[in-house]
Amino acid sequence: MEDTTIVCGGGGVWGVAWMTGLFHGLTELGFDPRRAAAFIGTSAGSIVGTQLAHGLDLLALYQRQIDPSWRARIRAPSPGSWQKLEQLFSVDEPDHVARVKMIGAAALTADTLPYEQRRDELAARIGLSELTWPAKRLLVTAVDCESGAFTTFDAHSGVALIDAISASCSVPCVWPVTPIRGRFYMDGGVWKTPENAHLAHGVSQAIVFAPLGALATSASELQADLAALRASGTRVLCVTPDDNALKAQAAGILDPSSCKPAAEAGRAQALAVAAELRSFQR
Repeated sequence: MEDTTIVCGGGGVWGVAWMTGLFHGLTELGFDPRRAAAFIGTSAGSIVGTQLAHGLDLLALYQRQIDPSWRARIRAPSPGSWQKLEQLFSVDEPDHVARVKMIGAAALTADTLPYEQRRDELAARIGLSELTWPAKRLLVTAVDCESGAFTTFDAHSGVALIDAISASCSVPCVWPVTPIRGRFYMDGGVWKTPENAHLAHGVSQAIVFAPLGALATSASELQADLAALRASGTRVLCVTPDDNALKAQAAGILDPSSCKPAAEAGRAQALAVAAELRSFQR
C-alpha cells in the first residue's frame, strides 16, 4: 500500500468505530493501512487519518471502541442539536455557496459547549501522547463559516494539528466552531460530500473509505468525484459499510452506543474488503 493515498470520510463516532474495526481487521489479514503514502481526512476521517498516519496500534484503538472503560469520554450531542442540523440541510437552496454560508451562519450562533472543552475531549480521544503533525502527508479538511470557502490544513499550514482536527469535526449546531487565525471553521463534510475524495486528484492510487457513501444527499456527488479521479488516471477503490455496519448506526451516528457494534461490524467486514483489495492491487 506504499503507493496508495487513503481517503477517510466523515461519519460521526459511528464512522470512527467502523473504520477502526475495519482497519484492525484488514491489518490482521495482511493489509496494513498505516503503510499508505498519504492520508486525507474529513471530520471522523480526520481522527482516523491522523491515527493511521502516526502508526498507532490498531488493536489498541479497536479495544478502545468496543470497551468503554478503555476510551476517553465520548459526549453525546445535546438534545435537538442534530435535528437543527437536519433542518438546515433540508432547506431548498440551489446555490451551493449560499447554502454553505447559511449553515455556517447558524453554526456561529449555535449554543454549544465551550470550544476549549471540545478541543480537550477530542485530543483525549485521538490517543497521541503529543499532538504533532505526522511525518507522512496528512491533509485535513474544513469549511470557513463566513465565506463558505473549502479549506485544507497540513503540516505546512502553520495550524496546530488539534485545531485542524477540531475544525474538521465541528459539526454545525452540534459542536462549537473552531477559531483559527481570526476565522471560524466548521466540519469539512459540509462542503459537498463527507469524503472530499476530489483531493486525491493526481495520485496514482486512492482507496476511499466512505462511512456515509450511500447517503442519498451526496452519493451522486461522491460517484462524480470518483469518476473524475478515474478519468484523470488515478486507480480508485471505494469501500462503504455493509448492512451489518449500517444497522449499528440505529441510535444515530453521533451516539456513543454505536461504537461497539460498528467496530465489530467493521472488523467482520474486513474479510470481504480484503478480497476487494487483492483484486484491486492486481
